[in-house]
Amino acid sequence: MVAVEFESQLRGYGLTTAQILYRLPDHPGLLQEFVWQHYDLAPDFPALYRFLEFWDREIEGPVHSVRVAHNRLVGPREWRSAVGIYGLH
Repeated sequence: MVAVEFESQLRGYGLTTAQILYRLPDHPGLLQEFVWQHYDLAPDFPALYRFLEFWDREIEGPVHSVRVAHNRLVGPREWRSAVGIYGLH
């Protein structure tokens, strides 16, 4: 059985890390950091945008800035399917 994460990587997903700086509701002069990591599609980042929309809707601390890093772990040049299996004696 193939892992869901590996299947996602074969469909073009890569590991996305977002460093989110946000302001504390009680102390707006202070910034807090939150690191979010998930498999996502670059350059549109639909999962990251869904998370940020959730943040705006449900979390009181307003987002100050977001820094994104993305890496495709498996690409077409690194993976090839086997056409057949041949045994050698």
